Amino acid sequence: MTVTALDPRTALVVIDLQAGIVGAPTQPYTGAEVVSRTARLADAFRAHDLPVVLVRVSFAADGADVVPGRTEAAPRAGARPAGWDEIVGELAGHPGDITVTKRNWGAFHGTDLDVQLRRRGVTQIVLTGIATSIGVESTARAAHEHGYHVTLATDAMSDMSPEAHRGSVERIFPRLGETGSTDEILQLLAKTHG
Repeated sequence: MTVTALDPRTALVVIDLQAGIVGAPTQPYTGAEVVSRTARLADAFRAHDLPVVLVRVSFAADGADVVPGRTEAAPRAGARPAGWDEIVGELAGHPGDITVTKRNWGAFHGTDLDVQLRRRGVTQIVLTGIATSIGVESTARAAHEHGYHVTLATDAMSDMSPEAHRGSVERIFPRLGETGSTDEILQLLAKTHG
């Protein structure tokens, strides 16, 4: 276990666990496994009266708010299906949760995430979600730059390839914060806030 501490005001920040993303083929964990582990963390955070932030990515129907810029990746073709940006049922429906809508990979840029956390006195975040090397890593980098302590639940996130997941977990995350399994974080949460 490399995760050593959880601050008194720690928030769970969940990245893109929404209808149009969790069904994609991911590795090393399935979307269902990521959702299940994240739901366990969310229930524990709520039980300890700690914030749960559900971040979703969404865009205007006409695509006017999609990030511009040339890339080598082919642009997404076609309209997204109705409901693709809805938070999955296992996590939705808790009135005390905070929902943040982003239009970038990371959850800080162009959103009120930082304001929502600071107004609640949050000094640390625990991150979960899909995809490890994109939304989760981008958010972890920004959280680190904003001065938050960052903990990454490495078995409650997944990616499009095991190599991308492993690269973030082994090379990037140790430079941004601490990593741990869902069970390790739950044990530390019970010990710290029990």
